[in-house]
Amino acid sequence: MNSVLPKKLIKGAFIVNENRIAKGDVFIDGSLIEQVIFEGEKSDLHEKDYEIIDAAGLYLLPGIIDDQVHFRDPGVTYKADIYTESKAAVAGGVTSFMDMPNTIPSTLTIDLLEDKYRIASEKSFSNYSFYMGASNDNLDEIVKVDPEKVCGIKVFMGSSTGNMLVDNEKTLDGIFANAPTIVTVHCEDEKTVLENLEKYKKEYGDDAPTRIHPLIRSAEACLKSSSKAVALAKKHGTRLHILHLSTAEEMNLFDNSISLSEKKITAEVCVHHLWFSDLDYDKKGNFIKWNPAIKTAADKEALLKAVLEDRIDVIATDHAPHTLEEKSRPFFTAPAGGPMVQHSLVAMLELYRQGKIKLEKVVEKMCHNPAILFRIKNRGYIRPGYFADLVLVDLEKKWTVEKSNVLYKCCWSPMEGTMYCTNVAGRRWKEKLFILK
Repeated sequence: MNSVLPKKLIKGAFIVNENRIAKGDVFIDGSLIEQVIFEGEKSDLHEKDYEIIDAAGLYLLPGIIDDQVHFRDPGVTYKADIYTESKAAVAGGVTSFMDMPNTIPSTLTIDLLEDKYRIASEKSFSNYSFYMGASNDNLDEIVKVDPEKVCGIKVFMGSSTGNMLVDNEKTLDGIFANAPTIVTVHCEDEKTVLENLEKYKKEYGDDAPTRIHPLIRSAEACLKSSSKAVALAKKHGTRLHILHLSTAEEMNLFDNSISLSEKKITAEVCVHHLWFSDLDYDKKGNFIKWNPAIKTAADKEALLKAVLEDRIDVIATDHAPHTLEEKSRPFFTAPAGGPMVQHSLVAMLELYRQGKIKLEKVVEKMCHNPAILFRIKNRGYIRPGYFADLVLVDLEKKWTVEKSNVLYKCCWSPMEGTMYCTNVAGRRWKEKLFILK
């Protein structure tokens, strides 16, 4: 193919792909992988025709596909925007993202969805797709979604901003029955959360510690809502993906006896639920206040076990920035969410270094499985003919997360002060942006 980009050869890397680690070379022509040659094999291509990237001692991974981010564009861009957050994402090895609909205005119509694609085409450093949001009264818009262009439908079965809490039983039934593509859900039972909130407000007044967050957004609230979503999916034969699971009890809802391509009900965990526990609230405070809440150390261990057992299919971030001023407010008025896309891969690689997860499993859950689950063409693997969205990793380079190297628009990270022994160089070897399909 003729390309405006120079041909590149990534030479001598340890290629992590499809449950295998092997030393090899990757030839790239423009935006596509041309050939993958492993040690001992011969190529019919001539190295002199390529710009060589010496990757000796480094590990080469497919670009991370993050199926859950909030880049805040449009309408909340004082916190973040597609330009800043996609730049931070690529720096952290995340080369594709799927953005949530709770912006201003909420993405509840096809026209508003198309506006977000237009913004991304002008601002994004990475590949992108956007969810259509669900409300109690937009089923007529949901059924118009083209599954070849939109990653999924997002349903908040728990608190959200604006008009996006779906609590009408008839509407939920209609969404699960008629959604033309995968339905992704935030599961927390609203009634349970509000009852807990009232209880703890009476107990603590305005001076509440962040450590009560998992008592308000409790394991009971999560399990009740997740169980309801699974029941609806089974009733209607819906493709259901439950986001940011946080409890040990919920793991019994998911199957590991069939392949991902055959599953209709799938599961995601976020990096912060694998990294932090309720023991960290006293130190980190509102900076690790997410919904659903980070829960106990036992829950954290159960989630990692479910990843290893393939009950959980995808690892993502729920990247959701807020300003330092907002996060510094008292617990009850501080918003939930935090930035993570720049540090998700290095955090998982640190768990690998600690012997808790294999490198191949990290790639499976962050690269291969999102591509399978969301039916993304020609991404998520290191294969000839696939887009060359690639990440080079140095597993021996020590560095510490600090404000000076944080790229998020909000200028902070819950990982500040953490030393990593892994450095990541993510890059899209592409001439232009491609919408996820």
